[in-house]
Amino acid sequence: MATIEDLKRYGADTDVAVSRLMGNEDFYLRLIPKVFDDRSFDLLYESIDNRDLTKAFEAAHSLKGVLGNLELTPLLKPVIEITELLRSKQDADYSVYIEEIKKQKDILEKIFDR
Repeated sequence: MATIEDLKRYGADTDVAVSRLMGNEDFYLRLIPKVFDDRSFDLLYESIDNRDLTKAFEAAHSLKGVLGNLELTPLLKPVIEITELLRSKQDADYSVYIEEIKKQKDILEKIFDR
């Protein structure tokens, strides 16, 4: 079972996130695995592959909100970066960001034995 300490080692700002939940650490720990099934990840990947920057932006922006509220900093950082590039519809190599997002998501899933 994942702990607050595991998430701190991962780089999450658990103090801020838990304070948003009125100090309820158990609730916080139950929320995080729901992120893994968020369809916005797949939508982001597919939209980038299809060069649909509008849909990709919508997916990235949605993830930015969820991950920001949970203060999952290592995963949030590349999501913020790709969101800002997509906001301006820059023609860029998004693969670097997608790879980092996948990597950080995998690390986080392992913390939760998924």
